[in-house]
Amino acid sequence: QVQLVESGGGSVTPGGSLRLSCAASGFSLDDYVLGWFRKAPGKEREGVSCSSRGGGSTFYADSAKGRFTVSRDDAKNTMYLEMNSLKPEDTAVYYCAADLSGGRGCLVGYDGGMDTWGKGTLVTVSL
Repeated sequence: QVQLVESGGGSVTPGGSLRLSCAASGFSLDDYVLGWFRKAPGKEREGVSCSSRGGGSTFYADSAKGRFTVSRDDAKNTMYLEMNSLKPEDTAVYYCAADLSGGRGCLVGYDGGMDTWGKGTLVTVSL
């Protein structure tokens, strides 16, 4: 059974950090294009990052560059999103996704090829 489960969300003050996890079951994250997305209250879902198959290259949204870092632990079949210098505008439900169709394109924010999604984890950044 194919599944993605996010965890690690929570409440943090501006400037703080959080590390989100995305645990995969039923398939290997190493074989597919992967992405992180987020949806803020009242706003459309937007891309945070996109990682090529095997994790050789990762691209970030302008809002995330220099602050967020994607990594992966193949032994645990888990992908991570390290978020630093968090801002109130980072408040959102964060989702991880995978393109199990075997697509090779990797564009931040493009979710057309992402056919497998987690249910999300909430990140709240406020005073």
